Amino acid sequence: MSAPPGNAHSTPNKPSAGRVRRPVTAYWRAVGVIAWKDLRAEIRSRELVTSMILFTLMTVMVFSLALELDADARQNTVAGVLWVTVVFAGMLGLSRSLAAEKDRGSLDALLLAPIDRSALFFGKMIGNLVFVLVVAGVLMFALTVMFNITLIRPLIVLFVLLGSIGFTTVGTLFSSMSVHARARETLLPILLLPVVLPILISAVRGSTAILNDLPSDDWLPWLQLLVVADVIFLAAGYALFDFVVEE
Repeated sequence: MSAPPGNAHSTPNKPSAGRVRRPVTAYWRAVGVIAWKDLRAEIRSRELVTSMILFTLMTVMVFSLALELDADARQNTVAGVLWVTVVFAGMLGLSRSLAAEKDRGSLDALLLAPIDRSALFFGKMIGNLVFVLVVAGVLMFALTVMFNITLIRPLIVLFVLLGSIGFTTVGTLFSSMSVHARARETLLPILLLPVVLPILISAVRGSTAILNDLPSDDWLPWLQLLVVADVIFLAAGYALFDFVVEE
């Protein structure tokens, strides 16, 4: 018997697996556009990152001259120096994340744009995160040279990444709260520091344990706490940004 017409050589019209591409949603496209706008503006001006790096280098110099300690004492204090400097240098950028938009009058335009306002939050947060990570990288290299302690380790980098995510998430949310205040540069640290204290303590304790080559039981709980804190703060930022950004 002959095969039915069309069945001998025909194959079902299925899309090739190599050609299937998951389209980028409009939400994440908006996030990327906002983050890239901030990064491109900073690449052109180099004002924010330059001031943060200069502050970082001066802080490292002050600590290195003030802490004339032996090797063991430096080993126990370098993690605190790292995170204190990251926090205070990061606040220089966070205080200007939305303040520059408000001063230029573009904040209202961003709020009126036909996008979910949480996309504005994540875009700003990603931009701030990149700035903080650049400063943290310079800081880790400077501390390695000045304190003669190797900070560029995979686990230390992981703690820096997780701590920076939590810090910039809370900082972006609180900078949107203080952007309408007259004393916003003073108000932001008052609001931010008590909330990021769990992140700061976890990062310092975990980093110190790794630098002292302690077993994983000493630093793994701090790493887990950082992950939980990041998830909570990201969810809070997504849910609350639309409310706190209003005047």
